[in-house]
Amino acid sequence: MSDVKVTYKKNFDGWNVKKKDINSNGYNPPMFKERDVWWVSVGINVGFEEDGKHEKFIRPVLVVKKFNRMLFLGVPMSTKLKDNRYYLPVTIKDKTVSVLISQIRVFSTLRMQDKLGELDKNDYKRIIIDLREKLFSLPSHC
Repeated sequence: MSDVKVTYKKNFDGWNVKKKDINSNGYNPPMFKERDVWWVSVGINVGFEEDGKHEKFIRPVLVVKKFNRMLFLGVPMSTKLKDNRYYLPVTIKDKTVSVLISQIRVFSTLRMQDKLGELDKNDYKRIIIDLREKLFSLPSHC
């Protein structure tokens, strides 16, 4: 086990209240497509998984793959720019941000709040190529 300690208190109780509310509301899924960036209630997560912020526990998320009206594969985004192979810089609304490809996961569209924008086609293509090369090229020695 690592000796790394989380130095702030996570609001799991607040997120549980919000999560129950999100799950119980009547729902008409939003119209969305691949390349869209949405504010998504990602919640409070365990350890170093990316958390949402503010009272809605939201974070921008890039829609990588739309499975159907209710589920999509998404990648959380951050304003932090790091020299890290899993933080990929992109531009959205004239601002450079990072796409955190190591945090890729499936999301329910119940979590979608508001559309932030749409990623440039070239940036999206680069993200897809990086996902294939860095995450989905699995070792052959298994």
